[in-house]
Amino acid sequence: MTDNYDNDNLRQRQIRLGIEEGDGIANMVKTADALAAFKAAGFELLEYEDLADEPVTHNLRPWYWPLDGSSWKYVQSVGDFLTTWRMSNVGRVVTHGLILTLETLRIAAPGTARMSESLQTAARALVQGGREKLFTPMFLMVGRKPTEA
Repeated sequence: MTDNYDNDNLRQRQIRLGIEEGDGIANMVKTADALAAFKAAGFELLEYEDLADEPVTHNLRPWYWPLDGSSWKYVQSVGDFLTTWRMSNVGRVVTHGLILTLETLRIAAPGTARMSESLQTAARALVQGGREKLFTPMFLMVGRKPTEA
């Protein structure tokens, strides 16, 4: 979670929990906590950067656009169109219906539909977290372990 995240804000906490549940993450912490843990492990911090901010700087697509069914402005190919449509509200309903059908016919393994629901929850939370700059999937820390004298 970025330092914009406020655990006392219920809506922001729901976004964090949606990401954690859908992506199987035990407990995410803020970037400040990650930096403190990095230093506590004995590393000298050389630099750090949220690489998810780079597309904004270079006027490119944000990292979460493939998960956002409303990001039609970023569509540049047939594949992009299909990805965006699949993540739209209608696309999610159709995809989920297909998965339920395949599971009922025993073509898909039991639990596939439930997993699909979990991933959809994560996708929605990731988009919200990305839009509001509460979550970053690309926090880079560069450091070195000091050599002992």
